[in-house]
Amino acid sequence: MSRHHIQDEDGAGAYPLETPRAGPGMLAGTATVPRREKRREPPRAPGSSSETPWVPAEGVDVLLVSANPRLRAETERVVAALGAGLRIAGSAEEAVPSWDSAGTLLLGSDIRELPPRRRAPAILLGLAGEGDGLWQLAAVLGAERVAVLPDGAAWLAEHLSRSQSPEPGGLVLGLTGACGGAGASTAAVWLAQEASTQGVRTILIDGDPRGGGLELSLAAEETPGLRWPDLADAKGSIDPEQLAGSLPSAGGFAFLSWPGKRDAAGQPDAMAVAAVMDAARRAFELVIVDIGRGTESLRAFAWDCDRILVLAPAQLRAAVAAARLLEDLPPVEAALVVRGGKGSALDGSFIAESLGLRLQAVLPELRGTVAAAESGRLLDHGKRRAVRRFAAPVLDLLEDGPA
Repeated sequence: MSRHHIQDEDGAGAYPLETPRAGPGMLAGTATVPRREKRREPPRAPGSSSETPWVPAEGVDVLLVSANPRLRAETERVVAALGAGLRIAGSAEEAVPSWDSAGTLLLGSDIRELPPRRRAPAILLGLAGEGDGLWQLAAVLGAERVAVLPDGAAWLAEHLSRSQSPEPGGLVLGLTGACGGAGASTAAVWLAQEASTQGVRTILIDGDPRGGGLELSLAAEETPGLRWPDLADAKGSIDPEQLAGSLPSAGGFAFLSWPGKRDAAGQPDAMAVAAVMDAARRAFELVIVDIGRGTESLRAFAWDCDRILVLAPAQLRAAVAAARLLEDLPPVEAALVVRGGKGSALDGSFIAESLGLRLQAVLPELRGTVAAAESGRLLDHGKRRAVRRFAAPVLDLLEDGPA
């Protein structure tokens, strides 16, 4: 059995990253994605155990805007461990002189408005128990990330450290359907397949625990490697190359799926998702996330995306549903993919214009696609010329990089 390790939150020990043993829903064997040469070890959270000592980032300049004493104390602890400089302002007005000059801007959830014509915060900080309101506030303020303290302290430490000398990372592209049957999962599979055909190191991530398991569409449920339940409780940092080397593959790309079985699957811990997404970004050139449409999935995965594609059939009700979905998305660049073709009820360009989105591509309606997905032959359909034409303008986003 292949064993790897994920550093746990407080550094006292490690979280075992294993290729699952045989058993109900678990498969024997070793992962099929080959190990790759390590590029560079990422900084480890304060207190983590490693043969190479952790070195604090130099020149980290952090501004925290919050009057909440608990948020202040938690942030002070993290930043002090980094050996970085922290400035604290109790209100947005007090922070204005330092707002735009700070290297990293953190905003507490007690701050409800930004000063006029000032940049959005990098991270909105909140406390456990704040619930849905924290993500809603982040969307209103335009925050790039959300961190819930104290559970997210290790993630925050590494994020602040890497923000001063970030490694080049891959593009994280999320797909979500405006309505059921929009074709988001099909499009995600075909994009991953075409990208890998072009030599792009790609991972497909199943972000919908209630979607039945993307692996079934790939006929890969018997392929050994990690699935989401194996990572659902991960804390802190995950080594990107160890993750890549432990995942199953199909169609030339790695994938991380929910198991295709009847057992109920719950949403993974938010910090586990953040750790997996961060490691995937650093290990792959393209990270494709089939987000799903549920509130929990959107909250867990959409915030880590550089760009989001909203898929909708060329129909009036789907266009209305897309407009509603846009209200739930984080402040990430979004574009529209219309499923349809000649004879569709509405024109794709018209739908895109009405939504205020760019029309990125048109997903073709190919005969037999639904049956292919049900029987695990979706990759066979992905070899068609029409699929390559659909994928081309989407994969052009790789040239632009993260937004």
